[in-house]
Amino acid sequence: MLSQSQRTTILELRAQGVSKREIARVLNISRLSVRKVLRANSAAVPTLSRPEKAEPYRQQILELLGSCKGNLVRVQEELAVSGAHLSYSTLTAFCRRHGIGQQPIVPSGNYHFQPGEEIQHDTSPHELELGGQRRKVQTASAVLCYSRMLFFQMYPTFTRFDAKVFLTDALRYFGGVASRVVIDNTHLVVLHGTGREMVPVPEMAAFAERFGFQFVAHELGDANRSARVERPFWFVEQNFLAGRRFANWQDLNQQARQWCDRVNATYKKHIRAVPRELFAVERPHLKPLPVWIPEVYRLQERIVDVEGYVALNSNRYSVPFPWIGRRVEVRETKDQVVIQLDARNQVTHQRVAEAEHQRITVAAHRPPRGASSPRPNPHPEEQLIVQTAPEIAEYVTALKQRSRKLVVLALRQLLRLVREYPREPLLAAVREAAHYGLYDLDRVERMILRRVAQDYFRLNGGGPDETE
Repeated sequence: MLSQSQRTTILELRAQGVSKREIARVLNISRLSVRKVLRANSAAVPTLSRPEKAEPYRQQILELLGSCKGNLVRVQEELAVSGAHLSYSTLTAFCRRHGIGQQPIVPSGNYHFQPGEEIQHDTSPHELELGGQRRKVQTASAVLCYSRMLFFQMYPTFTRFDAKVFLTDALRYFGGVASRVVIDNTHLVVLHGTGREMVPVPEMAAFAERFGFQFVAHELGDANRSARVERPFWFVEQNFLAGRRFANWQDLNQQARQWCDRVNATYKKHIRAVPRELFAVERPHLKPLPVWIPEVYRLQERIVDVEGYVALNSNRYSVPFPWIGRRVEVRETKDQVVIQLDARNQVTHQRVAEAEHQRITVAAHRPPRGASSPRPNPHPEEQLIVQTAPEIAEYVTALKQRSRKLVVLALRQLLRLVREYPREPLLAAVREAAHYGLYDLDRVERMILRRVAQDYFRLNGGGPDETE
């Protein structure tokens, strides 16, 4: 179809007396098209009046679009089943022209930032090869919006503790603090609300107050608001992670920092500048870091288990064996795990970054081979029996080894016998039981009762056959 400019040219050339054949040759179009324009005598492009093939099926398309969850491929298949044979291009063109199932296109925004005004922070999952295994990690990134200075680190998970560790490292890397840190509506920072109505978690609000900035969340659906930090994630995946392998977490994040140094010193076409050079302008506008930055830590309490270890994040850290059964305070930092019994007794381990079910053991925490720590008597009933009736101490020792009952239950039963029955029948019955190797306390109790009956319940004046 001829454009409006072509139609105008045809009419002007004809008005100058140029023949139809010559106009067609000059404009490289057919003489039939020239005749149609001259016959219409108008430069306006005519509208198409032909009916659309998909128009008779509009209502059916609208119904299928909902049941097929917006998938036009499935809509076309269902139309074909019902006898409406439309090509996929015809269907999509019809839906596009009439706005069926189409989201309105909104032009992207453009934001301008002053030096030291804003830092944008976000996270994104990536896959890489770590320690010879392919695995997924969480990439945390921060960007100075004016100079485009980039800093990122990678973590096995990203909790509130990791967020504070990362932001502390990022602010140290930048050497200053911007007025605000823009985030998405993540639960790590947001207590309730979204966008301008967002209220941060008190823990994160206190963290921001320490450095002198404010957390700000962008509105829901306003992805362009965080474009400064969203764009580098693709660059990290396609450049930094491409073909690289990492031995451990320390090696990974060290290479990430070195890569940031190199990238920040490279010319960027989209800003037509080098981030390091722009940072030289932005640096004086950043707020200075606090004189003292306390180390981020996570405090927990644990009880040392019977093997002399403290469990933390599925890993176990050794402590001196005299601490077994004691309550300790565990301080977890970025690189260390500090286990403290009191002000004078603490041990420090290198922190394992993720849950690997490892045992971290210090040889000095284990007792010397062949030596065992004295254990308190686990059966206080035994002490009470021996104190009350020291004559049966040997029988108590043998009872603990040969009784068919649980040791605790057997000792409790024997303690009851000692307390309830007279001393002489008890000692005589126990001596006889020890002589025959009898450790069934129910039978021992019957032996005691038989002696008690003979001594204290014998009838006066005769044998057992006499009656009053």
